[in-house]
Parts: sequence; C-alpha cells; structure tokens
Amino acid sequence: MSDESGQGPTAQEESPTSPPDAPTMSGAAPERAAASGAAKAAAKSSTARTASARTSAAKSSPARKPAAAAKSATGVAARSTPAAKPATTKKPATPRKPAAPRKPAATKKPAPPPKPVEPPKPPVDPVLVLESLTKRFGDHVAVDEVTLSLDPGTFTGIVGPNGAGKTTTLSMITGLLRPTSGRVLIAGTDVWKHPRRAKRQIGVLPDRLHTFDRLTGGQLLYYTGVLHGLDRQTARRRTVELSEAFKVEHAMGRLVTDYSSGMLKKIALAAALVHAPRLLVLDEPFESVDPVSAMTVAQILRDFAAAGGTVLLSSHSMELVQRICDHVAVIVDGRLIAGGTVDDVRGDRSLEERFIDLAGADEESIADLTWLHRFSG
Repeated sequence: MSDESGQGPTAQEESPTSPPDAPTMSGAAPERAAASGAAKAAAKSSTARTASARTSAAKSSPARKPAAAAKSATGVAARSTPAAKPATTKKPATPRKPAAPRKPAATKKPAPPPKPVEPPKPPVDPVLVLESLTKRFGDHVAVDEVTLSLDPGTFTGIVGPNGAGKTTTLSMITGLLRPTSGRVLIAGTDVWKHPRRAKRQIGVLPDRLHTFDRLTGGQLLYYTGVLHGLDRQTARRRTVELSEAFKVEHAMGRLVTDYSSGMLKKIALAAALVHAPRLLVLDEPFESVDPVSAMTVAQILRDFAAAGGTVLLSSHSMELVQRICDHVAVIVDGRLIAGGTVDDVRGDRSLEERFIDLAGADEESIADLTWLHRFSG
C-alpha cells in the first residue's frame, strides 16, 4: 500500500485525465482519498509555480535563446567552413652582410692630476743694504746719502764717471773706509759694529791692489783660505780647483810679484772666492784682463750668482756691464741717480747712450778745443 500511495502524485501527473473520484484498487477510506486529492492539488500548484517561474525567467532574459542560437549557428558555421588554403611559401631571406668589425672604443686619456698649489715664497732678506751712506773729505762730499739694496742671486754693476764716488762707496761697504754717516748691513750684520762677523761673508777685490807679492800663487791662495777659517785639506783642494778654473795652474809656483797685471787680477779674484763668500765686491775686475780670460772670469761670476751668491762690481765698460749684469746702479757726483734692472735703466737705447744722458756730457767743451786743428811746427 505504501508503494501505491508513494506513486500517487507521479501517476496523477502522468495521467491527468483520470477522474479524480475513481476508486482505488485497495478500496481506501475516505480520508485517504481526501489526502490524495490534496496531494494532487499541491502537485498542480507546484507545476503551475514552476511554469510561472520559467515564463518570468524567459521574459526577464530574452537574450538567452538568441545567444544559444548564435552559439549553435557558430558551431555549424565552424563545421561547414571549408579547409584553409595552404600557406604561401616564403621567399628565402636575403643573407645579411657580415657586420663591420667595431672599432675599439677610444681610450680616454686620464685627466691630468691637479697641479699642486705652490705655497707663497717667504720674503727674501737682502744680502747688502746701504742706508743713507755718506762720506765727506773736508768740504767735499764724495758720497751723498746713497741708499741701495741687493738681493741674493743678483749681479749688479755700479757705473759712473771718474771721481763719481764708486771706489769710495765700495771701500765703505767692505770696511776699508769708515763712512761719515749712514750704515752698511751685510746679511743683517752692521759692518762697523761687527766687522769680523760681516767680513767673513765678503770677498774683496780692491782697486789699488795690494797683496802679499813675496808669496807664490799657490801659497797666496792657501794662506788666504786658512786665514778665513778653512782647514788645511780644504784650503789645498780649493787652491788646486781655483787655479785650474782661472787657467793659472802653470804659475802656482812663481812669486806673485812676477805676475803680469792680468794674472795678478785673476789670482786676486781667486783669493776673494776661496772661502765661498755670500757677497763679492769687485773694483774693476776686468781691467788689464785679455778677452779670453775675461770670458772665463765672467762665466765664473755668472755661475756664482746663479747659485745664490751676490756680485757687486764697478766698471767703466758700459758694454761689459750690459752684457754680464742683470742690475745696474748709476752714480754721478756721489749721488745715486738711477738704479734697477739693466733693461729698465737703459730703456730702448744702449746703456752707454743712457749713461751719457744721465752723466750730462758737455759737448761744448769738446767744440772749444779748436786749437787742436792747428798743428805745431
């Protein structure tokens, strides 16, 4: 019975035309018939609801059926599309030209290292300082307040006419003549307050040369070195070296009194250099010296100045001073009237022409000597 009652709704759906009041085979009670009718009514209501839901879903999404149709059509079209044509054969690619070898990248030159900044050079103390140097002989003023300063490594020529005060100035510098006023400093040492200390730093060649002429040349150089504090071995070595430099080695065994004027100048200059002074004061060092020897002496003096020594010399040869000196001082009537580098003093003319202008040559005195045009006899 239970199987029959469980299949009731399904059977009712499958055969809706069966009369609702048809008796069952089992002759069920009226309650069971009422329950069966209620189940049928519920089934009908459920079927109606399902149909209504399907109808409303169809109304709310009308594009579903066309989409399915489109899908079906696409599938058909895909199946009915004829086979694709075979792909056309591609032409063989043109072989590429081999790439040119690349040039190696240019090597960049390393940047030069920055130049080191040179520290400022400390100020150089002058070797020779003349402060208002004055010398009077009675009422005559030989040197009138000369002020001059020479730095290390300078080569200075002092020029002037005869009697201008050149030799007097050099004699006061070397301590041979006491000044009337003013002072002389050599490397910061006052010549007249501390003469021994100052004179150790000076090499002197005086004008009126007086020397120990009863000694041989070798003895003169040796004893001069010893008197300046050199030991004997150093004095002997420097004697040999100086005699070779001045080309007088052949006369080292002869007495100085037998020397010629030129040889006497060279041996005296060698004696001024033997103790390696800081300052050379030379009065007419090239007088009576032949041109070959003068060239040798000039080269020795240039080398001395290039090494840091200081040279002060007097000369009447303007051409010589212009050629070998880098500074010049012009003294006229005891006064320093011009000083500086040779180029600054002479300007665009020769030093001799400039000196004549500064000295004030009197041309009228030459023109007055007309009596020289008439010869005696």
